[in-house]
Amino acid sequence: MFSILQQFAVLGPVALALGLTMVIRHFDLSVAGMLGLAGCIAVLCGAGNPLFGIALAVGFGAVFGALQGAIITTLRLSSIGVTLGGLLILNGLAYVITGNRELGYPRPDVAQFIDATLGDVLSFRALVAIAIFAVIGLVMSRTRLGRDIIASGSDPAAAAIAGVPVKSITILVMTFSGAAAALAGGLLSFSLTTASPTALADVLVPAAAAAIIGGVSLSGGRGHPIGIAGGVLVLCLLRSGLSALNVEPYVHGITVGFVLAMVGLLDSTDLERRLINLRRAFARPRPS
Repeated sequence: MFSILQQFAVLGPVALALGLTMVIRHFDLSVAGMLGLAGCIAVLCGAGNPLFGIALAVGFGAVFGALQGAIITTLRLSSIGVTLGGLLILNGLAYVITGNRELGYPRPDVAQFIDATLGDVLSFRALVAIAIFAVIGLVMSRTRLGRDIIASGSDPAAAAIAGVPVKSITILVMTFSGAAAALAGGLLSFSLTTASPTALADVLVPAAAAAIIGGVSLSGGRGHPIGIAGGVLVLCLLRSGLSALNVEPYVHGITVGFVLAMVGLLDSTDLERRLINLRRAFARPRPS
């Protein structure tokens, strides 16, 4: 359970960040680059004061996310194109500030504190991830902001006519996306006592899969942090179970792809109608 929650501490905030952008009909590809670059920033600037390193990384993530949101809303551009450019920029910056090498973090005491077991199950990193999900879950369920986020994704034009500040919500969600990914990346690099510009480049696909498995609709307007957390846990359980069985690495991808395909199939809005039509086609008597 401790191992699963350690995986959750890394994948969870990134999946939540990506999932919320999907709820408002956008897609933040830059979270993968932000995860790696934020870790490098935290390691470089947090040797003397870890809190300063984390704050600088999260601040950079928030500013970069807000900038992307402002570009998307002001110029009315596709979020995929803008955030793909953001991903490439972040990857390039990570190479520049690290000199294309791994950076060591000379504070093993910080790593021990972050990963120390609490009740044999949790760690500080896991608690931070759970707290983020709890806070955003309350916002989505109990506040007007949460309802406005859902409305912005359901029908942006109708939401704007109804007085919902769709542009401001887009910038706010993109800001949170950058900050959440940066926080996860900074804490992970502290935990590993190292940072690398390429070590975390493969997080995007699992994060998107976790969000979709957790009930986030690709067409926007539907999704909740609790569901995303469930999707993350499903993937973490699959990884741990398959690793315990000593299966080949490619089996992980095949299994996740199969689960994702099943979720997408069951999530189809007109699945029942299509199945009925298919059954009628097979049941129709053929002319002799």
